[in-house]
Amino acid sequence: MRSAAIFVDVQNVYYTTKQIYHRHFNYSAFWQQISRERQITAAFAYAIDKGDAKQQGFQNILKTIGFEVKLKPYIQRSDGSAKGDWDVGITLDVLDYAGHVDEIILVSGDGDFDLLLHKIKPTTATLVYGVPGLTAPSLIQAADRYIAIDTALLI
Repeated sequence: MRSAAIFVDVQNVYYTTKQIYHRHFNYSAFWQQISRERQITAAFAYAIDKGDAKQQGFQNILKTIGFEVKLKPYIQRSDGSAKGDWDVGITLDVLDYAGHVDEIILVSGDGDFDLLLHKIKPTTATLVYGVPGLTAPSLIQAADRYIAIDTALLI
């Protein structure tokens, strides 16, 4: 069985599934799909922590499924905008696992990760899950394989 490490950009998946489908990503169905053909060596879900009870409940569900949840504080700027992305953290963790697992699985549509996938391609296969129409074409092209998130992975 092939080994895999999973990296989920929670904010990206939340907003893209909501925008296209008006539904939520089903992390349990995703885990079941991945684990049928692979041994999951590590699984990370990267999220923003606003500290509310509903969000903490969601994070506990992710932990129960098998994800290590990595949190960054939500930052509200004085101009009203917000900051809180995990691009650098995800990149560093992917680089740590590249070459040590057979496959890197990235759940995100963010085109900023295309350079990362090109970088690790010589040592590790890459699989991207993303929402059709909201996944950057450059990310799809950089991946060895792309799987569109569809209704089978939604609740």
